[in-house]
Parts: sequence; C-alpha cells; structure tokens
Amino acid sequence: MTTYQDILFSQEAGVAKVTLNRPSVLNALSPNLIAELADVARKVSLDESIKVFVVTGAGRAWSAGVDLKALNESIEGGHFSNFEVMEMGAAFILTLQAMPQVTIAQVNGHCYTGATELMLAFDLVYAADEAQIGDTHTKWGIAPKWGMTQRLQQKVGLMKAMELSFTAQPVSGKEAERIGLVNKSVPLAELETTVNQVIETIKGNSAQTIAAMKNMYYFGAQHGLHRGLEYEWQADFKITDREEFLRNFEKNK
Repeated sequence: MTTYQDILFSQEAGVAKVTLNRPSVLNALSPNLIAELADVARKVSLDESIKVFVVTGAGRAWSAGVDLKALNESIEGGHFSNFEVMEMGAAFILTLQAMPQVTIAQVNGHCYTGATELMLAFDLVYAADEAQIGDTHTKWGIAPKWGMTQRLQQKVGLMKAMELSFTAQPVSGKEAERIGLVNKSVPLAELETTVNQVIETIKGNSAQTIAAMKNMYYFGAQHGLHRGLEYEWQADFKITDREEFLRNFEKNK
C-alpha cells in the first residue's frame, strides 16, 4: 500500500483503518488529504481480504471540514472554483458506497460541514459523546456539493435537516444518536472498543451477502421504494462464502 502524507493507514485481520492525520488543523480536508482518501478507498475496494474499512481522526477532531485556508483563493460565488477538489471528494463518496466492504466512520471529535458530508456517506457511524457534529455551510456562505441536502434529510428528516443547516449549530454525539444521525454514541474512552466489537460481529457474517445487501440498500435509497423492491426481487448475487454453514445447518441445530 502507498505511503501517505496526511493519513495513516493500517491493515490487520480483514480490517483496513485510516486515521486522518493533520491534528494541528483539526484534520481539515486539504486537497492532498482528499486525494489520499480517494486513493486509499479505491485500493481497499479492490482488496478481497478486507472486510471492513474504518476512518477516524487524530487528536481532537474527526475533521473540521474542507480546509478553507488552503482553498480560500478558489472560492467564487459561494462555490469552490477548484472543481478538481470537489470531484475527488465525490469520487471518495461514490467509492465508499459502491465498495463491497462495510465502511465505518469512527467520529472521535469535531466533525463539520464537508466532513459531515463525508460522514453521511459511510454505511455505519459511531461517535464519541464528546463529539460535535454539524453543518456550517450557511455560516461560511458556501453551497454544499457532496450530498448534504440529500443525505442529511434521509438520516434525520427534512425539518431537522433544515434546522441543522440553517442554524449552523452542531450537536453532540449523544444528540446525534437521538436524532438518528449516528448509529451509536459512547464516551470517547469507549469508542474504539465499541467499534471493534461491531467489526468482530460483522466479520462473523457472510461478506458476500453483506455486499449484496449494501448494494440493494443504496439502490433503494437512491431510487425509491417501488424500484427498490423490483431490484431486490430481480437481483441475482453469487453468494458462496457460507455454503458450508447452510449444508451443516441441520447438524448444528
């Protein structure tokens, strides 16, 4: 695997883990960090030995969002004119949702705006109680491009999503769990253990079935109930990684 400048990468026992590693600037999403995220996700997606892909942050933040200092000169009319950066972020999100692996955001601290948009694209999100998660696009006068207005309302409902965006006020990890923005919130000291427990449970199940169901879940989320039901009925995924379990089911009862 490539050596990276702004992220740390490790791989062990079917789990790939990325740590956003710019703690002095709260892991702000610089063009290079976004490019590295897109690159590592693409490589992980092609590695059949990896079952789960986890992203966390170094220091006090998961990520404070897009590095406004690094991109300040490219802001024109409420958009980043450096569209390559936007495309790299979008490519990372598309890879996250298309990859067969389960993706987990381990949100250890501050998570704002563009980082929240990335967080929303993970399959599962576990947060520290102490985390602060929010959408501050309106605070900075920047329009979102990575799916905030669509995915946020899918998670928390339209009115709550608009409240979060219009007020630009973050919520704690606990509140994020209450409103359905994250799967679970625990004290920071327990976060890594909690995520590891989830990972071990996932690894005990059929990776091929998980990949198939992930594909169907996202199809339905993107195309609606009627088309989703048709797709599920017509889908024909090759699932062979639990054949022995099925053969021995009666013996193990």
